[in-house]
Amino acid sequence: MASSTVRPEAHEPHEHEVARRLLDSAARLAYDPATEVDWETPLDKDFHGASPEWSTLYGTAYWGELTDAQRKELTRQEAASVASTGIWFEMILQQMVLRDIYAKDPTGADVQWALTEIAEECRHSIMFARGAQKLGAPAYRPRRLAVELGRAFKTVAFGEAAYAAILVAEEVLDVMQRDWMRDERVVPFVRTINNIHVVEESRHMKFARAETRRHLLGAGRIRRHIHAFAIAVASYVIVSSMVNKDVYANAGLDGERAIAEAKANEHHKSMMRSSCSGLMDFLASARLLTRPALVFYKRAHLI
Repeated sequence: MASSTVRPEAHEPHEHEVARRLLDSAARLAYDPATEVDWETPLDKDFHGASPEWSTLYGTAYWGELTDAQRKELTRQEAASVASTGIWFEMILQQMVLRDIYAKDPTGADVQWALTEIAEECRHSIMFARGAQKLGAPAYRPRRLAVELGRAFKTVAFGEAAYAAILVAEEVLDVMQRDWMRDERVVPFVRTINNIHVVEESRHMKFARAETRRHLLGAGRIRRHIHAFAIAVASYVIVSSMVNKDVYANAGLDGERAIAEAKANEHHKSMMRSSCSGLMDFLASARLLTRPALVFYKRAHLI
């Protein structure tokens, strides 16, 4: 019992040091999407909304039948759906972080960093909303079951369950957006949005990793297994919600056929697995890849 109470306290200076470095980084490099993103120039439909290789239909027979204009419209709808999912999860993230720092010392670097992160997430959500609107997409929302599971998760998740789930959502988006922001086929304002998000989310991911490790210091075997399962289920819900099924009909495609081919698309599954190798390595090092958890990561094609 003595060691489990001492170890987190011994780790506390490192926790504050990470937060101080992140605060310094935010002071040096932060963006205001309201002025950094070109909101005024009309949408140029000669561009994609995301790298075509990341489309859920890329590599399928249906993709081969689409015109160039249809492919570009599909990637714009898919990018808007990913952005809308990002808003949904950022709202969950903000509530979990606020709950974690509630009643803590506000003069501490860790609380001040958490508030800084929440401020950045608020700006990101507005940025994503305006970006989706400019792409000519509706307000995509996750299915009702996902919304209600998210509502429950944000209410009960704590410690490593909360921060590791945050990390999963951020890491998956990060890998996609690093490709999109460098791709000259992607419409310029979306590339700017992706660049802003990648830069600022790198700080959030560093904090989430540090907090996950810190909370796991005092975790016993049962708690670790329960939270590993909860993180995996949350990850599956997040990833499976990224591309709304309505994107295909809204892009002018045969929705039923598109959904079937996207579901069987091995190229997209491979892209997801390869992009998440670093994330899975981290979860493995934290001993959060239990057998029950692996079932959901495999279903989400993250491993």
